[in-house]
Amino acid sequence: MGRRPGCGCEPYRTGAALLYSSLMELIFEVRDAEEGGLYARALGYSIFSQAETWDELRASLLEAVSLHFEDAATRPRLIQMHYVKDELVPVEAA
Repeated sequence: MGRRPGCGCEPYRTGAALLYSSLMELIFEVRDAEEGGLYARALGYSIFSQAETWDELRASLLEAVSLHFEDAATRPRLIQMHYVKDELVPVEAA
């Protein structure tokens, strides 16, 4: 185990092990829900939520993360809400 150079963070393991820092981040993929509103799912965790607005989704995700990670020591310090919109654009032959 060592410390990440220059950060003063928690110890971490090198190699294939997951690097841990005191600023652990949880990423949510946010998409438009088919029935309206927004839908979010955590990458790598079974955490899902849905809401009508961005602000309602943010509040819902904070609650869901708190419930999923009951122990404050393991709870992520940051939540990233990454909005994804799929669009197929036909490219006509030149």
